[in-house]
Formats: sequence, structure tokens, C-alpha cells
Amino acid sequence: MTTTWIRNPCASFDGQVPGRADGGLIISGNTIAQVLAAGETPSHPIDVTIDASDMVLLPGLINTHHHFYQTLTRAHKSALNKPLFAWLTALYPLWANLTNDMVEIATELALAELMLSGCTTTTDHHYVFSDQLDEAIDRQVHAADRLGMRVVLTRGSMSLGQSSGGLPPDHIVQAEQTILDECERLIRDHHQSTPFAMTQIALAPCSPFSVTAELMQACATLADEHDVLLHTHLAETHDETEFCLQHSGLRPVDYLQQLGWINSKAWFAHGIHFDSQEIKRLGSAGCGVSHCPSSNMILASGICPAAALEAAGVNVGLGVDGSASNDCSNLIQEVRQALLIQRLAESQEASTDNLTSHLDALRWATQGGANLLHRSELGRLVPGAAADIALFKLDQLRFSGSDDPLAALILSGAHRAEAVMINGQWRIQHGALVNTDLGELMARHQQQARKLWAAL
Repeated sequence: MTTTWIRNPCASFDGQVPGRADGGLIISGNTIAQVLAAGETPSHPIDVTIDASDMVLLPGLINTHHHFYQTLTRAHKSALNKPLFAWLTALYPLWANLTNDMVEIATELALAELMLSGCTTTTDHHYVFSDQLDEAIDRQVHAADRLGMRVVLTRGSMSLGQSSGGLPPDHIVQAEQTILDECERLIRDHHQSTPFAMTQIALAPCSPFSVTAELMQACATLADEHDVLLHTHLAETHDETEFCLQHSGLRPVDYLQQLGWINSKAWFAHGIHFDSQEIKRLGSAGCGVSHCPSSNMILASGICPAAALEAAGVNVGLGVDGSASNDCSNLIQEVRQALLIQRLAESQEASTDNLTSHLDALRWATQGGANLLHRSELGRLVPGAAADIALFKLDQLRFSGSDDPLAALILSGAHRAEAVMINGQWRIQHGALVNTDLGELMARHQQQARKLWAAL
């Protein structure tokens, strides 16, 4: 087992505070064996020493909401400059033609893009299924394994079509028993429940406007039986709130409470339109919220009250969201967006004495995401944690003249990691993917994107 000293970074953040790992890390196998303060030396024999004096050291970033398949429909003309419901109805006809091959290459490209941005763990929410997609999640598992990415893949679903009052077309919704049977199969075949798991499965009915109450409730029961997490979109737009009021007489949080979803196993994407009492209830229940700032801005959905949610006890993580509403999968850039949009929200408050800081945004991207996913071994630089780390250089024009390296990383707009380790293995070195030809990957991806567009 090789022991590696990542020595003396120019700055460090351990998932909570800066500076505790300024002497570096000792990595042994797939775990962190020792964390060194500035000036400390290793207490373990060292096989390999890596000079990190020109790099910032972070725990690997954790992406808590994505739709990998949407990398095939970035900036699609049919969906430009539309709010969520109109954007979805424009793209549903395209997504109905997805194939297993398309989902697999979209997953590979999204994972590569995330890893290059310093991400070591990601979720995905795949919820569009047709007769052509009989092994989509299995293909995602294999793609993640090839690239060496740690993943929580969710079995999404839609069961409420337009003829029954839902938003999606009827031909891309599924029978509820089909969905539940497939959820159980994927848990049985792919879910790893041990610490340091590389692949986990969660259950993720898409949204209140595309899934029946019966399926939402059945998924909550199934998740409890198998001890897996739950995920869905919630409180993303005012249209969603109006839909819930019209169809159930309840606001979205009350609706999900009725269906057994307001508990610590559930995390929600977006979480924008909560009132103060709902925020308290979510915090008391130990729920999680994935803050997706870029997507929320592009779709004009609103601003997630991330700081207020965290203060109430909600586990707050960051998500890049789907690449058709972001339109990229760069998590370190999303950290900056999270900071900026919280500052914008705070500018409307009576007092601006306690502004959200770059450290808050970094915490959401690391320890916050780990807490949301119930993965205490991730998102931290502490002895015994997983050897998932990201190193960033500050040698570009945008960083020249900066004083505080951690602040510069976020405020000056870092966008690419120098090195990324996942589960003790280097996956990015010298700013490039290990053993992956990006040109060839992009060519295959673009070919499948054109094939999808032509199918409409």
C-alpha cells in the first residue's frame, strides 16, 4: 500500500475551516491517514512526496443534483429564453428519443467535465424513460466505473402524463409497478451500502407535476425498506406551487409531508419558494436541499435561501443541475455562483452584517454535500476520511495580484483542477484526465447529440 505525502499546499480548506491542512495530507491506500498543520512532518513512512506549494488543497467537491443526459441538448434553440414549464415542454419531445447509447456517452462526458472541475462525487437524476431505455442506469454504473467516479445514481420516474393532468407527454410516462420493480432491481444489482461505496442508488420520482401521489408514497415506502435515499425537485417555481394547490389543495411541502417525504432520507433540488415555517420544518426533519444557482438564474426561477436553510438545520449542498439549463457541469464555477447569488439576496435585507462568504459556499460544496448524502467519510480532510481530494493552481492571469489563495480561488473564478484523486487513485493529473482521450470522447458525444436532434 503506497503512502503519499501531499506536502505544504499554499492554502487548504478541510470542509469546514481553512488552514488545518496547510502542512498537507498523508494518503495511505484509499484513506487519509494523517492531516498536517503548517510546519508538521509525517509520523508515517513516506513512499511518494508531492510538492503542493503552488496549489490550493480541498476535499473533493460533491455535486448533489444533475441530469447527465441533458449534455446532449445544451443551448438547444427550441428551449432558449423560456421559464421551466415552457422549457420542459419544448425539450420533452427530444428527450423521448434517447437511447441507451446516448445516455451512456452523455454520462461519460458529464463525469469527465465534473472531474476536471474538482468534483469527486456526483449524483444524477435520470427520469426520462421510453421503450428504448431498458438499461440506462446500468450503462451509467458502467461509465462511472470506467472513469473511476464516485456516484449516487437515482432511478427517476414520471407517471403522471398530460392526459391525467401532468406536464410530460403520455408516451414518456411509465406504469407505476414497472417503475417500482425497476427500482428494486437496481438497488439489488448496484447499491453498495458499505463505507467508501463507489456506487449507490437512490429513488427519485421527478416532481409533483409529473408523478402521482401513489407513486411518491410507494417510493418513500420502498426507500425505507431498503435504506436508500429519496430525491425529487421541490419548490423550484411559482408554477409548481400553483399546480400543487390546484391538484391537491396543498403547498408543495405540505403535499410531500402528507406522502411521507419530509424526513432525513430525502433531499430536494432547488428549494427556492419555501416560507419561513416550511424552512423550519425541513430543518427539524433533517432534510437536504441542493442549491442550483446557475440553473435557477437561467430559467428565472428565483433564489434558494441557502443560508437560511442551513441555519435552520437543513443539509445544504450544491448542484450544477442539468446541462440543458446550466449549460455546463463545472462545480467549482457553481461555488462562485452560489456565493454571488446569496450576496444578491442579502442585498435586499435590512442588515448586511453577516454576509455569506466564500468559505460558506465551499462548505456547501464539500461537507454540506456529504451530510446531505449521509456520507460522513466524504467532503472532509480528516484522518479516516476517503482519499478524495482536489488541487487547484493559481497560475493564470485571473489570479495575479491576489492575496488570500482560498478567496481568490472562488472570487477570481477557478474553473479547472490541476489534480484530482478519487478513492486514493489519481484521476486528473496536470489538468488532464488520466487515460481518457477528450477529443475522441467529445466526437462520440457530438455524434450522438446530432442523432438525437435528427430524431425529432
